Amino acid sequence: MTSLATAASSPAPPCRADYPHFLAIPTRWMDNDVYGHVNNVVYYSYFDTVINEHLIREGGLDIHAGAAIGYCVESQCRYLAPLAFPDTLDAGLRVGHLGKSSVRYEIALFRQGDEAPAAHGHFVHVFVARDENKPTAIPPRIRACLEGLMVR
Repeated sequence: MTSLATAASSPAPPCRADYPHFLAIPTRWMDNDVYGHVNNVVYYSYFDTVINEHLIREGGLDIHAGAAIGYCVESQCRYLAPLAFPDTLDAGLRVGHLGKSSVRYEIALFRQGDEAPAAHGHFVHVFVARDENKPTAIPPRIRACLEGLMVR
């Protein structure tokens, strides 16, 4: 499949081996737009899904009552090849930067069986104290979970 982004506009895209964690995400009929491919806004939903699935399962994030929650303050996606229902995606996840209260995730979406991503980008969470709505240190269990995803 031909890349939608030109080689001159960006560095080489990542590959599967660059990601320590994957989540299979099936596309849904409703993800397609009138052009017959997954709409651009849906990619951000896939990013959010792989991040929060990992934080909940491995980091113990309590989305209902936890003292600290993550707010998205920045996201970006580079689209390289179209995806469409009924594709199943492998969402790759890694951490590019881990600060005191913030984390920059790097995500790539691969059609199952493909080595090259259809899209890749980043997503930044700032953790805040739920009650005060002010930045707070990343909780220890979540920090340990994120350290395991760090780019080495």
